[in-house]
Amino acid sequence: MRTGFAPACHAGLAVFDRWRVDLGVFVICGGGLVLGALTWLLGERAVATAAWILAAIAALLPLAWQVLGALRRREAGVDVLALVAIGGALLLHEHLTAAVIALMFAGGTLLESHAERRARRELSALLAHAPRSAQRYEGGGLVDIPLEAIAPGDRLVVRHGEVLAVDGTLTAERAVLDESTLTGESLPVTWLRGDRLRSGAINAGDAFDMVATAVVADSTFAAVVRLVEAAQQSRAPAVRLADRYALWFVPLALLLAALAWLVSGDPLRALAVLVVATPCPLLLAVPIAVVAGISRCARRGILVKDGAALEGLAASQTLFFDKTGTLTGGQARLIGIEGVATADADHLLALAASLEQLSSHVIATAVVGAARQRQLALQVPREVSESAGAGISGRIDGARVSVGSLDYVSRVASVPLPMRALLERSLNEGASAVLVAVDGQFAGMLLLADQLRVEAPRALRLLRRSGIGRIVMLTGDRREVAEAIGAGLGVDEVLAEHTPAGKLAVIKAARANGRTVMVGDGINDAPALAAADVGVAMGARGATASAEAADIVLIADRLDRLAEALRIARDTRRIALQSVFAGMGLSLLAMAVAALGYLPPLYGAALQEAIDVAVILNALRVLRIQPLRTSQYRLDPAQVEHLHAEHRELEPVLDRLSAVADRLPTLQGDAFVAAVREVEAMLRERVLPHEQADDHEVYPQIAALLGGDDPLAAMSRSHREIFRLHRRLAGLVAGLSAPQVDARARQELQRTLHALDAILRLHFLQEEEIYQNLAPD
Repeated sequence: MRTGFAPACHAGLAVFDRWRVDLGVFVICGGGLVLGALTWLLGERAVATAAWILAAIAALLPLAWQVLGALRRREAGVDVLALVAIGGALLLHEHLTAAVIALMFAGGTLLESHAERRARRELSALLAHAPRSAQRYEGGGLVDIPLEAIAPGDRLVVRHGEVLAVDGTLTAERAVLDESTLTGESLPVTWLRGDRLRSGAINAGDAFDMVATAVVADSTFAAVVRLVEAAQQSRAPAVRLADRYALWFVPLALLLAALAWLVSGDPLRALAVLVVATPCPLLLAVPIAVVAGISRCARRGILVKDGAALEGLAASQTLFFDKTGTLTGGQARLIGIEGVATADADHLLALAASLEQLSSHVIATAVVGAARQRQLALQVPREVSESAGAGISGRIDGARVSVGSLDYVSRVASVPLPMRALLERSLNEGASAVLVAVDGQFAGMLLLADQLRVEAPRALRLLRRSGIGRIVMLTGDRREVAEAIGAGLGVDEVLAEHTPAGKLAVIKAARANGRTVMVGDGINDAPALAAADVGVAMGARGATASAEAADIVLIADRLDRLAEALRIARDTRRIALQSVFAGMGLSLLAMAVAALGYLPPLYGAALQEAIDVAVILNALRVLRIQPLRTSQYRLDPAQVEHLHAEHRELEPVLDRLSAVADRLPTLQGDAFVAAVREVEAMLRERVLPHEQADDHEVYPQIAALLGGDDPLAAMSRSHREIFRLHRRLAGLVAGLSAPQVDARARQELQRTLHALDAILRLHFLQEEEIYQNLAPD
């Protein structure tokens, strides 16, 4: 049975073998040239001539085989010039010139294969640490088992330094993993109990237990291996870019050589022209730059399957994005808790999560995750019954609890009209709702939504800055949901409610107007990814069909890595073309001088060698392309986690603020006063101290990292607006008296609460984006 980690290095071995052959040819050519020079100085001219002929033939034979193969495929490239130059020099008894050209050609070819070998090493690094076995709990002990024996549900232990063999769920308190080979992030990542772990990561901390959720062949690392196989077996397309220029350069060089011969009657002039045109920067600079660009992408967690994808991305002007899993996280997240006046938000969430523990529905997983994030104590329910896709019921502490959809909960409890209206509005805005009833009484409602990726706004800004002219959201979701998200991101157009066939038709039509890029992550995106000029899949795990249909896979599963890939692609193309045109310009000038008889073949060979070395070194600058960063400095990982944790702790406050603001019109008398006083106290005691600490402690540190006079001025102004709104709220609350609250005060209070809710949520999102940008790679 194939495990998914079977050796996938045939292409890598081919590259390695080619490098060894090129090295051997270079050694023979260099040794022959040096031996010939020494024996010539010693007066052994026959030996010297033989050594030079041997050096020339060592390069000529593999070159002839390569050219013949290209001609059979009807692909005539710049290798023809090298073949004619070496062969012509031998025929004209310019043996030293032939040996110099051979060494020059062999050296350039060796440099190319060395660059490719170095780049392939980045792709093959994933295969180097593939696990061979795993430790599974059996009969109270640990048993070493082969990978193919692992099944979902198996309890495994991962020791320090070992590689995770399969995807799974962490059952230990925490785990510290080195995910650099998967994501390109250099620092270890800490995961907590219940988090999903990806195979291929290395345990950088203490041993921990996990439960397998997939077989080896369906795990993340196996998917990455398959993608590496495809990448290693593909031909770099920028070589075709070189061949396009060769279509006119090769005939021009041959024509100029023929004219020089005809006009002067001296075949050496023709040879001199061919020498300075061979092997020319077209043969070396372009493939070296492309392979180096693929290598640079691999270091950043971006798997480019071939050079055509890199070239296509560099020339793209229009980007199509799927919504779910691409612009959004693809997972439901708790965004609000709504309930009757007597309902406690955490208690309601704990009840629902306790019951949802026994459900496998994706919404149930999100509810349980939200409760664990708030560190709520969950109980074990009894007498549980589930209606698939509708809801679940059971007993908790003697109470009969029902959790599920409106139709499901309505069978046992009456849902108030205001809650029905709120439910309808939330559904129109793209949220999902989980209703809760306790002992036949409606208790409240949990709102969940698929939220934008934190890095999405920054990624789209970087893409526009890199030259993308048009950004389109192409999704199968409802129009009102898609348009709301599209407006928030500032995309140019929203195409919603499209089936996979509809997406395919849109991409095909767009290709008529220029190069297109499609970014997606689901199975339904696979046809569009395959049809686009460049298909980009988010992450190697999940929808294998989309990853295999794509030309580029963002293994790091971060949207801003697409902006990095675009920058690397465009810089690679710029450097490659810079090398080509600079080298060709110098070669054309040298060809003209040689045609006039001022540049003998031997000196022309030395000059061409200098030109080639210069353009090759310039092409290798691709390896020094730096990541996209607004700052070269980074926050400490512990600081970033602490800042994120503070926001997570304040989420219940924002949820309560939002719930009270929405329910204010339905509250009366003492309930009204108690609710607004509770919210004001929570803001005063928890939110304001947090904002003050940010202003005095956190912002000065971040400002120093970002640079500039006052880079966080806008964020500080947001703090002042938050303080101002709270003072207004406190003044309104101080003037309240039950049981009567006049309509004007009620309206002003609701307006103030909604304003606070909006600015706090926006402010937190802006801070999260800053923290994400300053987090270590």
